[in-house]
Amino acid sequence: MSWGTELWDQFDSLDKHTQWGIDFLERYAKFVKERIEIEQNYAKQLRNLVKKYCPKRSTKDEEPRFTSCIAFFNILNELNDYAGQREVVAEEMAHRVYGELMRYAHDLKTERKMHLQEGRKAQQYLDMCWKQMDNSKKKFERECREAEKAQQSYERLDNDTNATKADVEKAKQQLNLRTHMADENKNEYAAQLQNFNGEQHKHFYVVIPQIYKQLQEMDERRTIKLSECYRGFADSERKVIPIISKCLEGMILAAKSVDESRDSQMVVDSFKSGFEPPGDFPFEDYSQHIYRTISDGTISASKQESGKVDAKTTVGKAKGKLWLFGKKPKPQSPPLTPTSLFTSSTPNGSQFLTFSIEPVHYCMNEIKTGKPRIPSFRSLKRGWSVKMGPALEDFSHLPPEQRRKKLQQRIDELNRELQKESDQKEALNKMKDVYEKNPQMGDPGSLQPKLAETMNNIDRLRMEIHKNEAWLSEVEGKTGGRGDRRHSSDINHLVTQGRESPEGSYTDDANQEVRGPPQQHGHHSEFDDEFEDDDPLPAIGHCKAIYPFDGHNEGTLAMKEGEVLYIIEEDKGDGWTRARRQNGEEGYVPTSYIDVTLEKNSKGAVTYI
Repeated sequence: MSWGTELWDQFDSLDKHTQWGIDFLERYAKFVKERIEIEQNYAKQLRNLVKKYCPKRSTKDEEPRFTSCIAFFNILNELNDYAGQREVVAEEMAHRVYGELMRYAHDLKTERKMHLQEGRKAQQYLDMCWKQMDNSKKKFERECREAEKAQQSYERLDNDTNATKADVEKAKQQLNLRTHMADENKNEYAAQLQNFNGEQHKHFYVVIPQIYKQLQEMDERRTIKLSECYRGFADSERKVIPIISKCLEGMILAAKSVDESRDSQMVVDSFKSGFEPPGDFPFEDYSQHIYRTISDGTISASKQESGKVDAKTTVGKAKGKLWLFGKKPKPQSPPLTPTSLFTSSTPNGSQFLTFSIEPVHYCMNEIKTGKPRIPSFRSLKRGWSVKMGPALEDFSHLPPEQRRKKLQQRIDELNRELQKESDQKEALNKMKDVYEKNPQMGDPGSLQPKLAETMNNIDRLRMEIHKNEAWLSEVEGKTGGRGDRRHSSDINHLVTQGRESPEGSYTDDANQEVRGPPQQHGHHSEFDDEFEDDDPLPAIGHCKAIYPFDGHNEGTLAMKEGEVLYIIEEDKGDGWTRARRQNGEEGYVPTSYIDVTLEKNSKGAVTYI
């Protein structure tokens, strides 16, 4: 099937058809372009959605510890990867389909224009040959009529007896002339006719079929290109299906990783105080003064029994006073006087503390009138070092269980820093040995300041570790002591255990608990009320001051050149970094004034949810 033989007379129809084919190609290219825009907008909206709900760098308390939070974080990561695959689809369609279609449409227009021009030229040449043939034909016809007229005139004069011989000769000459011209025009007409027939045969059997064949091949190539683009359009989507399937599988695995039991255990680990629940209140007999007719011995025995209150109940009650609602209320009443307490002895000679009626009312009144704390840590964020000071260095403001966890975390961090400093010391010593053996490589004395600084850091870290381990041992010992008393029924175990915290940590001594916070609490009691549940930020690295900084503004931290500080919060783009001294004082320093070194595995540098 060939357009040249089947459609030899449909030049205009083929012109319209090829134009329609190019228009359809451009229309499909427009469809692909709009699909690309949809994919790009979809990917952009997905990324914005992930960014909106993605965990931001925040405090350690918002760390994604729960399995449900971690699963949601993983789902967001998979969704972000899914959005990336949609962008890959858009890029593949733009490069392989849309771009190729636009280039091919341009080439197709140029080729079609060239073929149509060749067809029009061939048609114009054939029309010219036909006009030449037609002109020669008309001229031959005209000369034949003139020759017929000349012959009729000659015959008329030849038969006329009155005509002169000269007129007859003249008519004969005219006849011969017209006959000769008619013969010449006949020959010319025959030649033009033969030429036209040849050109017409060539036009319809050679030139036009060749042009139409080229148009047919062009149109078929256009159809093939459309087929390839259709396939490429689908392949762009099919190529990312395995990766998208992995993203969806990752979401399913994230959903399966949710463990409600583990989350419940994390809640216990996060909020467990380590204290015992409050015990039962003792029966307080107010009817003693009514039955005064009873014998003195009975009254004495009754008084003795009334005064001999279960020490375990008393201690539990005091603890309930402090932690009944999970908070340590601020005392509103003056501390108890020694007259409100008295000591009883057991048969084996040990002593324990008991309460009279007044301490019981005082404890209940203190619970009811305790000032609630407002956890407005963020509003006073920059004033942390002023209020907190070194009093919270041992985390004594926390319950025992939480204090133990915080101390253990700090010891782990200090051990990591100590290991780094030890590695640095070993490297410096090796470098010093190399310099001593090869003086041309460097001066061994230039390493001495850095080596001395490293040694000082190692000594400081060892002291910090020793101090925190002592606090940890103290907490663990007291926690074990309370567990022994919980499982013991002997009242002799209620002998005072002693108390260690000069900064206001909780005591097992019932006397100290009843009397309220010791005198040392007065310096930061207001801070304890408002921020008792907030933990200091962990160090995520360290820095060395390159230049001195005065720190006159509120919330800033003064530093000397060469001073080493802990980094607890990175620069968020405003040019300030939050740092902390070894004594616990915190504030903001210019980022350009310090040389920062961050811990790669530090939890403070992890994105939280």
